[in-house]
Amino acid sequence: MPRVLVIEDDETTAREIVAELSAHGMFAEWVANGRDGLAHALQGGYDLITLDRMLPGMDGIDVVAELRRAGSDAPVLMISALSDVDERVRGLRAGGDDYLTKPFAPDEMSARAEVLLRRRQPQSVQRLRVADLELDLVSHVAYRAGQPLTLLPTEYRLLEFLMRNSGQVLTRTMIFETVWGFHFDPGTNVIDVHIARLRRKIDGAGQPALIHTVRGTGYMLAAANETAPVVS
Repeated sequence: MPRVLVIEDDETTAREIVAELSAHGMFAEWVANGRDGLAHALQGGYDLITLDRMLPGMDGIDVVAELRRAGSDAPVLMISALSDVDERVRGLRAGGDDYLTKPFAPDEMSARAEVLLRRRQPQSVQRLRVADLELDLVSHVAYRAGQPLTLLPTEYRLLEFLMRNSGQVLTRTMIFETVWGFHFDPGTNVIDVHIARLRRKIDGAGQPALIHTVRGTGYMLAAANETAPVVS
């Protein structure tokens, strides 16, 4: 069971985070201020840390910066009401691995936590497989039913992200910020355009669809026998 340290001064938000993470099989501990949060985090043993940006005692930016100076490599999901690009950049450059703005949907928070936990797992595999779809991480070539697919660099990164998180609903924000590396603009359709292009290459005529649209949320790559929410 992954251990998560929740550093959050607002009790209502903290209880919401702990409940959501617990519902997804994680053991979450709550600390209500920055200095105590840093002390707990430095003791080690945590697989993930969720960190509020504005904390009493010690600011979240200072907490994550001290963690990195101390050599901690625990993934840090920063959570903040400060949503402008400069603040997000500050958090990430200080050592945060992801940045989620308040108010947030609990299921997106837990999804981001799960993605960070998977990133921390050893990446010794050389191929990813979902049904008859394979991705060679060495040669950067994808295969469907043994046939090579021609992918552009962005399509490859998009497919890799989907396959590494197969069976997991990925929001447009998560996809955009991971694959493109920028703050998501709700007005852009770049994700939908690239998904459509990838679908034409992956889900050919007569083949079971692997890339699914999750209405109102984002996308998921899953084989037909994987449990999935309402998709189209």
